[in-house]
Amino acid sequence: MRYAAAGLTAAFAATLAAGAWVAAAPAAEAPLIPRASFFGNPTKTAGRLSPDGKWMAWIAPRDGVLNIWVAPAADPAAAKPLTDEKQRPIRQYFWAQDSSTILFVNDKGGDENFLLYGVDITTGAQKALTPFENTRVYVAGTSKDRPDTVLVGVNNRDPKWHDAWEINLKTGAMKEVFRNDGFGAMTADEQLVPRIAAKVNDDGSVDYFKIVDGKAEAKPFTQVSFQDNDTSPLGFTQDGKTLYWADTRGRDKTAIVAQDWATGKTTLIAESDKADVAPALFNPTTGKLEAYVVNYLKNDWKALDPAIQADIDFLKTELKGEIGIASRTDADDRWIVGVDPVTAPASTWLYDRKARKLTKLYTSRPELEGQTLAAMYPVEIKSRDGKTLVSYLTLPAGTDPDGDGKPDKAVPMVLFVHGGPWARDRYGYNGAHQWYSNRGYAVLSVNYRGSTGFGKAFTRSSDGEWAGKMHDDLIDAVDWAVKGGIAQKDKVAITGGSYGGYATLVGMTFTPDTFACGVDIVGPSNLKTLYDTFPPYWTSGLSIWRKALGDPNTPEGLKLMQDRSPINRVDAIKRPLLIGQGANDPRVKKSESDQIVEVMKAKNIPVTYVLFPDEGHGFARPVNNMAFTATEEHFLAKCLGGRAEPYGTVLNGSSIQVPHGAEYAPGLKEALSTKK
Repeated sequence: MRYAAAGLTAAFAATLAAGAWVAAAPAAEAPLIPRASFFGNPTKTAGRLSPDGKWMAWIAPRDGVLNIWVAPAADPAAAKPLTDEKQRPIRQYFWAQDSSTILFVNDKGGDENFLLYGVDITTGAQKALTPFENTRVYVAGTSKDRPDTVLVGVNNRDPKWHDAWEINLKTGAMKEVFRNDGFGAMTADEQLVPRIAAKVNDDGSVDYFKIVDGKAEAKPFTQVSFQDNDTSPLGFTQDGKTLYWADTRGRDKTAIVAQDWATGKTTLIAESDKADVAPALFNPTTGKLEAYVVNYLKNDWKALDPAIQADIDFLKTELKGEIGIASRTDADDRWIVGVDPVTAPASTWLYDRKARKLTKLYTSRPELEGQTLAAMYPVEIKSRDGKTLVSYLTLPAGTDPDGDGKPDKAVPMVLFVHGGPWARDRYGYNGAHQWYSNRGYAVLSVNYRGSTGFGKAFTRSSDGEWAGKMHDDLIDAVDWAVKGGIAQKDKVAITGGSYGGYATLVGMTFTPDTFACGVDIVGPSNLKTLYDTFPPYWTSGLSIWRKALGDPNTPEGLKLMQDRSPINRVDAIKRPLLIGQGANDPRVKKSESDQIVEVMKAKNIPVTYVLFPDEGHGFARPVNNMAFTATEEHFLAKCLGGRAEPYGTVLNGSSIQVPHGAEYAPGLKEALSTKK
């Protein structure tokens, strides 16, 4: 194959042809931690108490697949598996208010058509509560006043809109309570009565309508501008008299506001000039807000109730690390509390409030106990136009003996870009950070403009800036790391999923000399085809996407989309690229990866394309995730000179396919040849 003819340098072509990349000695001296310790099934996770406090549930493997387990709260050792999923792991569940039913959602092969199931904890009888095809269900509410009922949104009538239905958990009977023709979101009260419907307008603003007797009123009761469209209802108190809002109107950072439903009067409950405020604890009986969190560099808990403040102070004293409260009984006498020490695996505890007693329930990944895990450093990086980019840095063990957040000498680095883009990186244990650092790399995650949590101006400054100023922020962070003696300039890789995958493709095409290689997971390559193939239930938000990406209905918007699409700059690629894709991805379709691989093939530009036919937007099955991470770490070892655990039998049981370029990924062809 004539690589040089495709625009690669002769030296690069010769290196590829000879297979001459050799991993250098690793920077870290810590023992190599197996991939399975980071990406295999957790031993237990997602512990929850039943509302009446008599039972406890969690997710744990059953025959290698994550399922729901249940036990008497007084005897966790008597746990039994409640579900028996054979392929697709259960990743989220919750208790019905009757304390005798557990509800969970699951999809098929990653298509995100989530359906709702109910399981009786005594008999184990399981019901498909929404037995539809090509339907995505979401749970809109449960009620202490109506414990046998759950409110759901279902788009089986029209895939663009979710109607509200009540489901009787005992009989499975369904009753439509709100027919939705054009509303993007709905808010119900604690009695499961739909009260508010939200409609996104063509200019990105949002109108909120009261729902009366199952019908939306003709005129909105409040309106939110496009700049403030992160404003949204949080929910009603139990008595229905107060509505809480996450609100940016009249301010930059999101505050929590309480609105008197009868008079419309609003009262400021919580705000911060540093970062957005997020609700943390609502009273399980009254529904009143009791505590909130401000997360700038780390979580900062604030209690509105002195009794809750005393609990938080106690937990922070006794549990060293970032704390989170996962569930509370209706009596509010016991809590499930998680603690994340960052440099040790997270653990889950039962907290008896009256006795001020903590009892350890489990460690999610006990195989990491005693292992050398790396510290995470929150850092503030200045962008070229003066914005502050809150970022998180992890260094290889042994490279920072004085703990100042800077290695003794520069090391290879992975720029790990979060998805969304309307999301954020946070402080805490991060499996990818620990895995990369254990392999010998510094890891940097950047909250680039568009990330949430830092105020509306920061989020909205990303509009029209895909592959523009959003990418400048990432390059500025790399420059910061190089100038600061953290990263070797010629040994920086870019990786990420979803938007992070797009950022990887942008890095390889817009700034091809900055990165030594790239790993794209489910990243879009063409902004126009991305927009055209969004799932139908995203219809209500398309005006917001047009602000972000460009409006394909205008010449200017279409040109912006084309200019910012990596597929139109493939000729610029000069460094190794690995692409991972789920075949059933409803958000970033398989065609996004297919088309850029086809163009690269036609131009004789090397690329390795890894496909999983039973996955969607990311790799949920651990056997698939580990198959890809094995491929990635060997790819990075060749590119950056770090370490890699041998393939061994890691591909066995996975659905991995490699439609193109197995020969460009070290060891992949050989591993595929022995796969069972």
